[in-house]
Amino acid sequence: MQYQRRQQPGCGGCLLIILLIVFVTGGAPALINFMGALFFSGIAGVLIFLALFWGFSFWVKRKVATYEQSQTESHNRFVWLLVHILVHIARIDGQITRDEVQTIQRFFQHNLRYNQTKMLWLKELIKQATASEVSLQALLHEFKSNFAYEPRLILLELVYQVLYTKSTVPESELKIARDIAAFLDISVYDQRTIEAKYKYRSHQQTARTIDRAAQYYAVLGLEPEASEDEIKKAYRKLSMKYHPDKVRHLGDEFRNVAEEKMKEINAAYDFFKKQ
Repeated sequence: MQYQRRQQPGCGGCLLIILLIVFVTGGAPALINFMGALFFSGIAGVLIFLALFWGFSFWVKRKVATYEQSQTESHNRFVWLLVHILVHIARIDGQITRDEVQTIQRFFQHNLRYNQTKMLWLKELIKQATASEVSLQALLHEFKSNFAYEPRLILLELVYQVLYTKSTVPESELKIARDIAAFLDISVYDQRTIEAKYKYRSHQQTARTIDRAAQYYAVLGLEPEASEDEIKKAYRKLSMKYHPDKVRHLGDEFRNVAEEKMKEINAAYDFFKKQ
């Protein structure tokens, strides 16, 4: 048996001792008055607690509503659909665990830099999504009907980011990501480019050295030893698709996703220009 530090003793009999002293020194009237004071102070404490809880809940809802109203309809709908789609992906095995919910929350907090107010809003969206019975196909159909090609690429980027928060991504989940890309009419080239980048990153986490050439070929969606013309063509093509201005209406966080993608593309092109 392992040693365990002893906890400080409680005071379970303290109240009984106090009641006994009151009874001995003041008699039954004093004891009744004392018990009455305890009773009413207890009720007052409960009321104060309820008032504070209600006030805090009201303050949270007000902050979330103010933030939501400050954003464009496109932004709010994009995030709503994104959260519902990510919850569907997390629930591939028939249920969504607490760890999977926390993975989605961490993703928004760290990758999209959500602050406290945005996280409160996100938690409400996740709660709605877990209780929703809307099918993945219906969500994707609405997404496809309301958003152009560039936001669809951002969605696919985020889907792969969430998938690759796991150390090993099952082939069944990768297939769902590919099916989403096909449903959204994302070209096979773009889908393979995104998947290759995250797959390469995953492999590099366990590798001792980083093969920069292989990394940047993956970013540009090219096979190793691609020609100079192929590199230029891939760079121009990706630069047009991921220009931050094309997703400006989705909000700053998704514009930042496009900017980060552009930094990767520019770094890859600069690497090959120097070779």
